[in-house]
Amino acid sequence: MHMLARLLPTALAVCLLVTAAIAQTTPPTRVRGTIAAIDGPTMTVATREGPKVDVTLNDPLTVLTVKRVELASIASGTYVGIASRTGTNGELRAIEVLVFPEAMRGSGEGQIPWDLEPGSMMTNGTVTATVEGTSERELTVLFKGASSKIVVAPDAALVSFAPAERADLKVGEKVFCSAAKSAEGKLVSSRVTVGKNGVAPPM
Repeated sequence: MHMLARLLPTALAVCLLVTAAIAQTTPPTRVRGTIAAIDGPTMTVATREGPKVDVTLNDPLTVLTVKRVELASIASGTYVGIASRTGTNGELRAIEVLVFPEAMRGSGEGQIPWDLEPGSMMTNGTVTATVEGTSERELTVLFKGASSKIVVAPDAALVSFAPAERADLKVGEKVFCSAAKSAEGKLVSSRVTVGKNGVAPPM
């Protein structure tokens, strides 16, 4: 009995650590679509996949929008997030490029599978070299000691973040957010990117 009494706290601690590890590795739910309703802290989104989902907006809430940028402005030293697909020759080709403001340098650094479209990747890192083509630009992006070359064509969406307010979350606007699931199974988010002036979040 004494041995069991000594083992129980240790077993409980191990269970808590495993639970915490699982919680930390649970991927977020990325919500993309059009705002269908705003009701207090609840934002209803008609997702690109079809169904509507409710997202509870935390307080304080960070709201951002996006603005277009020119490809020529993406120079060596720029910190970017690039969603890409694999081209016919095996090269990575950008679907969209997000230029991070300097204050957000280092955000999500690395390269991971992305769900913008089947088989897409997201690469967050620092541009270390650019090579001009006739209509394209090849960017070398450094992240966590590794690097990838990504071709950016004229049809890729090129944007940067701009500040917005909760009041910009309006019915009919395009929206993107990463949401976590609460203990009750509800989607909860503290950060939302919303379209404005005809520019939709391409992420």
